[in-house]
Amino acid sequence: MKALLRLVGWISDLRVAIVLLLVIAVTSGVGTAIPQREPADLYHRLYDPQPWLGLLNGDGVLALQLDHVYSSGWFLGLLAWLALALLLCSWRRQWPALQAALRWIDYSTPRQLSKLSVAETLSTNSPKASLDQLAGLLQRQGWQIQRHDDRLAARKGLLGRVGPLLVHAGMVVLMLGAAWGALGGQRAEQYLAPGRSLELMDSRGSSQLTLALDHFSIQRDPAGRPEQFTSQLRILEGDGSGGSLLKQAEISVNHPLRFQGVTLYQADWALATISLQLGKSPLLELPLQSFPQLGEQIWGIVLPTRPDGSEPVLLSLGSEQGPVEIYGADGISLARLAPGGAAVEVKGLPIRVESVLPASGILLKRDPGVPLVYAGFAIALAGGGLSLLATRQLWAIAEQPAGQAGQLHVAGLCNRNLTGFAAELPQMLAQL
Repeated sequence: MKALLRLVGWISDLRVAIVLLLVIAVTSGVGTAIPQREPADLYHRLYDPQPWLGLLNGDGVLALQLDHVYSSGWFLGLLAWLALALLLCSWRRQWPALQAALRWIDYSTPRQLSKLSVAETLSTNSPKASLDQLAGLLQRQGWQIQRHDDRLAARKGLLGRVGPLLVHAGMVVLMLGAAWGALGGQRAEQYLAPGRSLELMDSRGSSQLTLALDHFSIQRDPAGRPEQFTSQLRILEGDGSGGSLLKQAEISVNHPLRFQGVTLYQADWALATISLQLGKSPLLELPLQSFPQLGEQIWGIVLPTRPDGSEPVLLSLGSEQGPVEIYGADGISLARLAPGGAAVEVKGLPIRVESVLPASGILLKRDPGVPLVYAGFAIALAGGGLSLLATRQLWAIAEQPAGQAGQLHVAGLCNRNLTGFAAELPQMLAQL
């Protein structure tokens, strides 16, 4: 039993909780620095040539679950440990402190009052009348009073004792919400071209909603750099075939859409297709693919210039506005085309670019723990506000020794701003 009590005391120790908070903060920073929930080959591509912090290559990052920090077993274990520490601290310290504050303490002799932090003695011809005046003054100022014939006890600000309990409870609720979201949440990023739709499945694989993209635009600065992305969305019931319209909205960066527990973020953009005319052919809409080896945000397509598939050329571009660069197999630039411009002959084949269709990168997140996280924040904030309230206790004893002048002995305690309380007490007695 003693060993168990020592273990409970160690777990609920304030220093251990502070260390846990620091470790959780550091690991949260690691989760911010390392991309999360990406394919395994991305971590090998990023960290095999240059290990993270010079220590961890791709295998090390994956082995330590740093690719999904917030849902890893060790991170959830840290949260559970901190929650247990807060619960034990509340049970061993904050709850007994609240119970003690709710109990009335009856001091019956002036000597007991003289040992308190703040003590004053008022000489008066009628100590009981002064005691009655003090009781009325305290009641007008919102104090709770327990009255006896020759003495009284008063207290004010008991809600301040509830504050630490609410802070601990809020943090535990917040961590429960975070853990639930990490384990039960869903996250997916999809690129959607205008005019296309995407079915949103539930956990059983049945279609619940359909997301349709009507229009996607990229706002650029004078230098051509993207500043904002905007998507016009429709959410339809079921698989979208004849389903009724449930929601129509616009999303952009930092302005997501929340609907039925799903949050849609405007996360990225890409180039989806290019419309070409080769010679006298009809207009061809061909898909573009990313070429990271050529640079960041470079898309392109390889096209043959002969009927037998020989003499291919590479069409590459970094913006829906163009230009479209055409390179031969030897890497030499052959031509530059502008979307909507005139055709240019490349290796005897006239090529014209009609248009380039951008795609909206939409991040879909379903986090069932969000209500608990918000509730935890609200509870913790309320507790923090209540903790600022000072809990004050005051006692007064009327003493009338035989043949001597009467005295009113007043003393008190305060858990916050004791200096202010010590200055306030003489001012209160001066009103008697």
